[in-house]
Order: sequence, then structure tokens, then C-alpha cells
Amino acid sequence: MSGEHRHHLFHHKKEEEEGNVNVAYGSGADQGAYGSSDYQTSSDYNATSGYNTGSAYQENQTSEYEKALKEEKHHKRMEHVGELGTVAAGTYALYEKHEAKKDPEHAGRHKIEEEIAAATAVGSGGYAFHEHHEKKEDKEEAEEAGGKRRHHLF
Repeated sequence: MSGEHRHHLFHHKKEEEEGNVNVAYGSGADQGAYGSSDYQTSSDYNATSGYNTGSAYQENQTSEYEKALKEEKHHKRMEHVGELGTVAAGTYALYEKHEAKKDPEHAGRHKIEEEIAAATAVGSGGYAFHEHHEKKEDKEEAEEAGGKRRHHLF
């Protein structure tokens, strides 16, 4: 082998700019990192295979049911984020209420911060409530789109 041959696990831009790093394997535009490029390197490979990223098959693969389930999962997570915000803001409001009693010199400031935290807790609770209803709507959409079908027998 040639003295210019180097083993590389990662290709660096600096080396790519210098020229072909695979000099020991031969030269040519069709030579890849592992030698001959006979395997799956033609310019229309992705166009003729089923794995092209813009193919209609993949776009139609996701059904309405799967989309609704994905949205339901998203709203469930956001509902939990809202609940977490409510708990955090409520806890901070209680802490500021305690500080107002403990530190009478700055009680006014602590009371204001307590009110702000309480308002934030209410707003966060409203957001959680909103996401809960969005989640319910998406669940109903998923059921209508082909998931569970409920038969009312009675």
C-alpha cells in the first residue's frame, strides 16, 4: 500500500478539501470510501426505490387515525406541563405567603409576589384544562377515524 493511505473513522472537512483520501484504493470520481461504487450509488437510486423521502407512499402512510393519536399524545404531554406549572406556581405562592409572615419588614413585597404566583398558578391550571379538552377531542377524532368503534347496544 502507498504511504498516503490512512485509516479514518471520521471524515473531516479539512481532509476532504485537500483531495481524495482514498488514494491507495485507486482514483476516480466513482470511487467511494470503500472502493468500488457499483452498489446503490447511481444518481437515480432514491428515485427508483421505495425509500425516496418525498414519495407519495410515505406521505399517505400516516393515516388520519395515526395523526389523531399523535396529536392526542402531544396534548397529553402539554396537559402534564400545565399541571406541573400549576403545582410549581402554587408552591411558590405558599412559600411567599410564609415569607410574608416570617419577614414583616418586606411583607408587602412578599404579598405581591404571592399574588403574582397565585395568578400564574390559575393561568397554568387553565392551560392544563384547555389541553385536557384538546386531548379529548383528538381522542374522539381517532375513534372516528378508524380506531375503536363503540357500539351502543343499550
